[in-house]
Amino acid sequence: MSGRDHRTTEHAVVGWREWVQIPHLDVPWIKAKIDTGAKTSSLHAFDLKVLDREGQQWVRFEVHPWQATADDAVVVEVPVHDVRSVRSSSGHAETRYVVLLPLVLGRREVQAEVTLTDRDEMGFRMLVGREALVQGYLVDPALSYAGGRPVRAVRRKNWGRG
Repeated sequence: MSGRDHRTTEHAVVGWREWVQIPHLDVPWIKAKIDTGAKTSSLHAFDLKVLDREGQQWVRFEVHPWQATADDAVVVEVPVHDVRSVRSSSGHAETRYVVLLPLVLGRREVQAEVTLTDRDEMGFRMLVGREALVQGYLVDPALSYAGGRPVRAVRRKNWGRG
């Protein structure tokens, strides 16, 4: 336990998969797997490049919010929070860049450490781990998309307009 008094925290219930918003990256929706077995969250980063900005490391990458397509790709540049070795569920260790991102999950915004990796072979472009979930979520594995779904017609050309 982290020492938090969970009895006084109002929890949002999420299912085993959810739609997540990353407003800081101009990503209104991305499908994510909720994974209590993973410590940190991870995001599929296309064309990752490391930059030097006045002595600080930044990363530039693309986010493809919709599964199986590059439609509405978003180019992102954010500062690197950390670089660490992460062991996948298959036991493979990989060095990953870590960035801090605000995520909206279940209509609640939380700050999350997110590792950037190649999730192209995975069913979800994002994984939400324990460090984000401990900030006031309960996971019900019988549910899917408890926080709602985006309107099917939503695409980047419509984001923020209406």
